[in-house]
Amino acid sequence: MQVQVDTREHAKEWERIKGQFDALGVQYFRSKCYVGDYQSLDNPRLVIDRKKDLQEICGNVCQQHERFKAELLRAKEQGIKLVILCEHGADIKSLEDVFFWQNPRKYQIRWKTVNSKRVKDVISAKAVDGNQLYKSLCTIRDRYNVDFVFCQKEETGKKIIEILGGLYD
Repeated sequence: MQVQVDTREHAKEWERIKGQFDALGVQYFRSKCYVGDYQSLDNPRLVIDRKKDLQEICGNVCQQHERFKAELLRAKEQGIKLVILCEHGADIKSLEDVFFWQNPRKYQIRWKTVNSKRVKDVISAKAVDGNQLYKSLCTIRDRYNVDFVFCQKEETGKKIIEILGGLYD
């Protein structure tokens, strides 16, 4: 299997995944991808878009909605199956687990000074919670035929190969 890796993939993240690919003996080359970050030359209609965690997905769905939607539409129009691989960690293993996720931006407290007094403040009380994000991701799954897969950072390379059709354990 030979994997095409998008040149716009973050350098630090790519170095980590490159090491995993090297350990697995995966052949790869870097080139700009039409959509997503990873695809196999054996099946160019299956593409993986890697996300570092649920907060990045939140940003894509909420703040960068138009850019993200445009990528989803490009994939759908070209008959490309898009898999979003989220490296959130051990506590999120499936789309259903997202429902229970507590967005740190919504619950994290910081101290600030108001009228010379220290008061507690929530970073962003209006931030999206797990329930809202889960509903949005289900809509994206159903509307654009997108799959959401979750893993830990240590297994990203292996998970990419599994998704793209490799024969690794």
